[in-house]
Amino acid sequence: MKPLKPISRFLIAVSALLMISAYFVPLWQILMWAPQYPEGLEMDIWINNITGDVKIISALNHYIGMKHIEVEMFPEFHYMIYIVGFLIVFGLLVALLNRRFLLWSFVSLLLVTGVAALVDFYLWGYDYGHNLDPTAAIVVPGMSYQPPLIGTKQLLNFTAFSGPDIGGWIFLVAALLSIGILIFEIKKNKSQA
Repeated sequence: MKPLKPISRFLIAVSALLMISAYFVPLWQILMWAPQYPEGLEMDIWINNITGDVKIISALNHYIGMKHIEVEMFPEFHYMIYIVGFLIVFGLLVALLNRRFLLWSFVSLLLVTGVAALVDFYLWGYDYGHNLDPTAAIVVPGMSYQPPLIGTKQLLNFTAFSGPDIGGWIFLVAALLSIGILIFEIKKNKSQA
């Protein structure tokens, strides 16, 4: 059970504390532009809420048979605050308890959580864009409207963009910092062997 270098302990604590931002800034964003909305429409996804032009986007989507977007349709909002809280506490424990195997566990948890979040968002988007009301005002046979997971996609006359918002970028920095610390610890361990 090898201890971590002092700089690693400090940086892991910083990485964990960076994730507190998730409670105060949006994590993800969906932006949409069309000729009738040249200024764009925005939807910000927070740890437990959705803000922005949600009512307008929801109304537009309803014309093509998509469900209305409501906070209640995301059960993740009920437990995300606890998952992020656990990651923060676990990261601080890694720094406090000073054990390399805990660093491995922390990095693994961050990676698994990140992948799970993207898979969950993809599955929601797939259902939202494919499970359409056949009696909608506008029906295009064979057309689906799945929003992009990451990046830009054309959906009829709308260009949709999906990607990290401020909190998502901070999470990415925290995860990359943790991975970098793990690599540093592995290299230092090999050079001292």
